[in-house]
Amino acid sequence: MTKILLVGCGKMGGALLAGWVRSGTPAADIVVVEPNPVSGLPAGLLQVAAAEAVPGAFVPDIVMLAVKPQAMDAAAPAYAGYAAQGACFLSIAAGKTLAGLNALLGGNAAIVRSMPNTPAAVGRGITVCCAGPGVTAAQRDACQTLLEAVGEVGWVGDEALIDAVTAVSGSGPAYVFWLTECLAAAGEKAGLDSALSARLARATVFGAGELMRQSPDSPAQLRKNVTSPNGTTQAALDVLMAADGLGPLIGRAVAAAARRSRELAG
Repeated sequence: MTKILLVGCGKMGGALLAGWVRSGTPAADIVVVEPNPVSGLPAGLLQVAAAEAVPGAFVPDIVMLAVKPQAMDAAAPAYAGYAAQGACFLSIAAGKTLAGLNALLGGNAAIVRSMPNTPAAVGRGITVCCAGPGVTAAQRDACQTLLEAVGEVGWVGDEALIDAVTAVSGSGPAYVFWLTECLAAAGEKAGLDSALSARLARATVFGAGELMRQSPDSPAQLRKNVTSPNGTTQAALDVLMAADGLGPLIGRAVAAAARRSRELAG
């Protein structure tokens, strides 16, 4: 069994913890470091308030760093001793590079940097990882297993690509939520009751996403399937797919997010 030390149990840390419990990880194999009370912990799962309260007999295989990026510099050094004991550090802190984390952990730590997204809260997330020097195949597999408890997992070999991942999937849920807001507002402007328009927009986005998840067809094919020649959908797509339409706008949005990710990492 993989022993896990979860450092930080906010929204993402809590989602991961819930996924591990659902997938059958024994409570005795997890210790949570979180100064605030965490509700709903299963029997046998230990929560402590600080690093020094972790029992000395508990030797983790994976130390999950799930504290906020701005708190990482203060929090991480307290766990550097686990590097010498063979632990792999799995970070979900946006903007914290492998080199920066390694410096905080004593300079010789095995680290996997990852970027999850918020649908992890309902088991539909996707996380992309990059393994640093010294991470073994077994440690990589263990990290993948932990992250798969809340969704899909992918890997990149070039850490610089994490900025693009952040811009597409890390920030991406917010783009979908905004699209839903815009669709609802447009329906209301077209004459629909606000409550009905909001319901239509939300159900349409949810249903289309589920169809895309289950269908073997590409998004492009699914779009074509719902588009009749010279019909209503085609009239809307003529606007959305114009030279100044949604495609270039999304491109600029993703570029802006990737640029900001690089700035925060630098």
